[in-house]
Amino acid sequence: MEISHIEHLGIAVKSIEAALPFYEGVLGLKCYSIEVVEDQKVKTAFLKIGQTKIELLEPTSPESAIAKFIEKKGEGIHHIAYCIQDGVANALAEVNEKGVQLIDKAPRHGAEGLDIAFLHPKSTASVLTELCETPKQ
Repeated sequence: MEISHIEHLGIAVKSIEAALPFYEGVLGLKCYSIEVVEDQKVKTAFLKIGQTKIELLEPTSPESAIAKFIEKKGEGIHHIAYCIQDGVANALAEVNEKGVQLIDKAPRHGAEGLDIAFLHPKSTASVLTELCETPKQ
């Protein structure tokens, strides 16, 4: 598996609207995209710092993984996402062979048109880990 960079840091928030003034007004970042990912029951907002992004994650349903995370742990860092150069499916097969517990057994569609898959925190030093690959154009 070849990782080129940290793609984004996912931060769980109760409200993107309430969180943006800190990121834009205090840190001086600019939100360039807000998107709802229906199948994940989440609304996302992206801000960019160099090559890395911050992804704010707001639940759109009490049943969403983000709502459950906030209920259990409060707002804060939810996951770290790495950009995979040799394909998420290949990376999943490789980490599975090494005994890593997978949340996703195959890549799925995520925000910004990325192919994504998650690795279980039980196998990743308690850090929810996302593998991302931009689809080939």
